[in-house]
Amino acid sequence: MCGRFASTTAPQDLVEVFGVEQWDPTETIAPSWNVAPTDPAFVVLDRVPKGGGAPVRQLRVMRWGLVPAWSKSPETAVKMINARADTVHEKPAYRQAFASRRCLLPVDGYYEWETIPSEKGKPRKQPFFVHRADGTILALAGLYEFWRDRRFPNDHPEAWLVTCSVVTTDAEPALAPIHHRMPLFLDPGAFDAWLDPALNDPDELRGLLVPPPPGALLARAIGPAVGNIRNNSPELLRPLSEIEPDDSTLF
Repeated sequence: MCGRFASTTAPQDLVEVFGVEQWDPTETIAPSWNVAPTDPAFVVLDRVPKGGGAPVRQLRVMRWGLVPAWSKSPETAVKMINARADTVHEKPAYRQAFASRRCLLPVDGYYEWETIPSEKGKPRKQPFFVHRADGTILALAGLYEFWRDRRFPNDHPEAWLVTCSVVTTDAEPALAPIHHRMPLFLDPGAFDAWLDPALNDPDELRGLLVPPPPGALLARAIGPAVGNIRNNSPELLRPLSEIEPDDSTLF
């Protein structure tokens, strides 16, 4: 699964990397080394303008944790941060978004915890930071949805809640010992097709959800500080081998 990630790339750089045509500089968020469910995140999407015409590639900020349009409350968001690639086309919560509201979440990498048995009782959780082996941005396949808050008139700034979810797949063999699931990321050659709102054939779309080749990702053990969402700094990415035993007391 994917329950935490780091996103620190400047929006200006994301605009260049993803060929973004529309971005409002006032719609931005601070770099975060510890993005958690219901936090805001940058999202890249293609959307047809209200007046019609060709889709425009946009950089937007959305809340992580998808709220289906038919949901009575946004409280379900924390449970819908991930959508399984093998069932995303048929699950009621995701199938409409999968058909026409797909996006990319650009991240530095994501965190995963390995459960390590202990002879003394409670198993220990060892966190890892997983990132692309070549050091480039990890473009996670995502879905987004609009939810109407009926407490406000249509033109109220809080009338619409826009949320997103990350598509997941089976972990590649090298990562499976850490966790059996992983977020699915796309290479640049698949960006246009995945973001195209006119592409709605389920079989063709599922053909884009291809697990990465072995070795595309690297995982490094890090310290336990990332487990607390209040901790948010580059120090979270320090390899465990570089952390002094007493450093854990700093968090």
